[in-house]
Formats: sequence, structure tokens, C-alpha cells
Amino acid sequence: MIRNSLNKLYDAAAWAAALMMIGTLLMVVLGMVDRYVTINFRGTDMYAGYCMASAGFLALAHTLKKNEHIRVTLLLNAVPPRAKKVLELWSLSAAVLLSGLFCFYSIKLSYQSWDFNDVSTGNDATPLWLPQIGMALGSLVLLIAFIDELVMEIRGLRVTVDSEEALHNE
Repeated sequence: MIRNSLNKLYDAAAWAAALMMIGTLLMVVLGMVDRYVTINFRGTDMYAGYCMASAGFLALAHTLKKNEHIRVTLLLNAVPPRAKKVLELWSLSAAVLLSGLFCFYSIKLSYQSWDFNDVSTGNDATPLWLPQIGMALGSLVLLIAFIDELVMEIRGLRVTVDSEEALHNE
């Protein structure tokens, strides 16, 4: 039941990232149309950037869980299985720590922007906590995904896919 809930969380974050990519496209198109028709829609460049940043952060956990993050496996493939397990545990622990810090500070940043009524310096004057929510939520889901990976590694249930493509040099 927990595994199913976690997978739904990662998928929901990926769908939200996809919606943000569509938002980026719409803002870019709207900005192009505005140059020719002059409907005076302010801030399309800023909103496209906000959507793009949110899309990137919201997609991180899903990408991790689908084994699509770039991994440098040269050292892992050269050591015995016991050392490989130790290196995996060390790297996942470091990832949990770093993503935890990033999550904490991105949530704190979003809260402080809301608390101080901080707005963008562009002509749209968007309250900055709104676009920062995507970063905060994405980093929170990434933290959950790294904790999930660490727990699965400790329990011996983690599966990593070794790509044949990584073994070939061009």
C-alpha cells in the first residue's frame, strides 16, 4: 500500500511537471502573439521561466525512480559487491542529507517570500512564493524519493538498471 502511494506521488509530480511544460509553451506562444497583436499581456517571459523551473524540480523524483538520472558507475563496476553496497549506502545517505537541506531551505524561501510579501522585479509583480512552490514541492518529493531509495537499498530491495549504452564508447 505504501509502495503504491509513493508511486502515485512520483507520477503526480511528473504529471504536474508535464503541465508546467505546457504552461511554458503557452507563455512562449502568448508572448509571440503579443508582439504582433499587442494584447499587452505582461510577464510572459517571467511566467515561462517560472513554469520551466517548476517543471524541472517536479520531474526530479520521477526521473530518479525510473533510473533515468545520470550515474557514474565506473567505480561501482570496478569494486566487489560488498564495497559496491557500502558506496551505494554512502551516496544515498549523502543524497538524503543534501536533498533534505535543499528541501528545507526551498520551503523556507517560499515561506519567507510569502511572509515578506516579496514580489518579482519584473513588470508583472508576481508574488514570488507562487513560483517558488514548484521548487519547494519538487524538492520535497525528491527527498521522499531518496529516502525511499535508501530504505530499499538497506532492505536489499533496490533494483538499479545497468544500461548497455553506458558500456560503449563512441
